[in-house]
Amino acid sequence: MVVKIEKLDHFGRGIAYINDKICFIDNALKDEIVEIKITKDHKKYCIGKVEYYIELSKERVNSDCNIFNECGGCNLRHLNYIEELYYKKEKLKELIKKYTNIDSSIIEDTKSFINDSYRNKAIFHVQNRKLGFYKKKTNEVIELSSCPLLKEELNNKIPLLKKLIENEKNNISEIMIRTNDLSKNKDDFMISIDGIVEDIEAIKNEIGVIYVNDKCVSNNSKLISKIGNKSFYLSKNSFFQVNSFVVDKLYDEVLNFCKEKKPKKALDLYCGTGTIGIYISDYAEEVLGIDCVKSSINDANENKKLNNCKNITFICNKVENEIDKLKGNYDLIVVDPPRAGLDKKTLMYLEKINSKYIIYISCDPVTLSRDLNELNKIYNVISIKPFNMFPRTYHVETITILERK
Repeated sequence: MVVKIEKLDHFGRGIAYINDKICFIDNALKDEIVEIKITKDHKKYCIGKVEYYIELSKERVNSDCNIFNECGGCNLRHLNYIEELYYKKEKLKELIKKYTNIDSSIIEDTKSFINDSYRNKAIFHVQNRKLGFYKKKTNEVIELSSCPLLKEELNNKIPLLKKLIENEKNNISEIMIRTNDLSKNKDDFMISIDGIVEDIEAIKNEIGVIYVNDKCVSNNSKLISKIGNKSFYLSKNSFFQVNSFVVDKLYDEVLNFCKEKKPKKALDLYCGTGTIGIYISDYAEEVLGIDCVKSSINDANENKKLNNCKNITFICNKVENEIDKLKGNYDLIVVDPPRAGLDKKTLMYLEKINSKYIIYISCDPVTLSRDLNELNKIYNVISIKPFNMFPRTYHVETITILERK
């Protein structure tokens, strides 16, 4: 059947209506007229696949990736980049309007930094000695020789990884590779290999940190990365944003706020490896970081020493298990929760702690909107700033500043 695409949904899919039933269609843009085939028909919605494009959107661009239509890594590679930024702002506005009474006009334009090849980490899957990513919604591997999302330095290592895979002594199932963004010598790269691995000679002179089935087999076990003027260890399981350039800009927003307000006591919830707390530590008298991942807190304490940071303390526990034990007044609370957002207990105690300011960093506009609706009862939302942390995907990172009423 032939349909007109009315808009994009929050996952970058085209939306059309068939007999008042919503239909989601991959690789279809607003105002396009397409002939589709229904692939799944549910009671309240259906899924369609484009068979033929009758009229194309003026915002459509040719993808520079030959596996874009199959790979699940990008969602918006067919959309004009300027329109992508507008889409992310509008998506955020829609959700703020849906879940809150906050004036959505305070949402700023999506902050963009042109760096399409931004990812400093990739996880490759291996099948039949072929290296690649999973095909959309399957466990079938699509072979690749490069990925336009990856930093050039990582793409340059792919032939090396293929040598490992083709070696008959090895039977590899997965390879993770990351760089600290310096990418000047072998000590700036880390690799983790899963499977039967008997010969790694091909990578020893090219990769400084090597793990085989979770065991470090190299002299170094960590990378050192930088954000601004601070240095951070990266271990195998460390959470670290894959777009370091935009992380600099986002953290600078927090830093500049701290420079202006000069908080005496700051609380860094879901602190991970301590990056935000350490980054702002020069402008707060005291910082406390909390996270439940033991390896992250171990890294945080190492990062504390690396930066000679004496005014920050880290606790390893779930935020909801610690938040009711906190004593003293906090001037600033920074929260950077996982995609699920804040739990009810944490929200309740954020209100009780009575901090003058909260900075909420979010990777999911839905849970952000839900949480802001609760916090808005006692906090005014001063600004909402979306960042294009993940270009060519539907994801949007957001930093929101709240002030106690």
